[in-house]
Amino acid sequence: MSEARRVCLGAFAGAHGVKGHAKIKTFTETPEGVAAYGAVETEDGARKFTLKIIKVLADGFVIASAPEIKSREDAEALKGVRLYVNRGALPAPDEDEFYLDDLIGLKAVDETGADLGIVKAVYNFGAGDLIELANIPGVKGVRLVPFTKETVPSVELSRKRITVQRSAADPAEDTTS
Repeated sequence: MSEARRVCLGAFAGAHGVKGHAKIKTFTETPEGVAAYGAVETEDGARKFTLKIIKVLADGFVIASAPEIKSREDAEALKGVRLYVNRGALPAPDEDEFYLDDLIGLKAVDETGADLGIVKAVYNFGAGDLIELANIPGVKGVRLVPFTKETVPSVELSRKRITVQRSAADPAEDTTS
């Protein structure tokens, strides 16, 4: 793992009110986590923000202020900008826990150990986490697989692999041709 590796904690979702407060969609375990690890920065590292949570909203959103955001117009201009911290700022996961970001790049195998490609990305569109498998033998394109204990019964970071139920990435179901 690279020392300079960064993790996305959230994204600006627009302005809130007239004082320069911003609405932020959080990608952290608790919504307050977006501001818990020090200053966050934009993907390109050009801007930093010292967030202070004003209010926790439903569905993983918060209202936050930052001295670097001076007006409603500043906050609105940031809509869609993702917020990152260096991975080293995050606490080490407990035993048998991991960050979803740790899954990216792992080899995927089925229950028999047969190759199912690699984990290219992890998403959450609101109905639970999905892993994107790429480079699956015999399959064009990628597969999105629910990241549940049933579908992904084993994550072995030390072996750099995950086990995925074959039926979840079955080439017979390929519709990307």
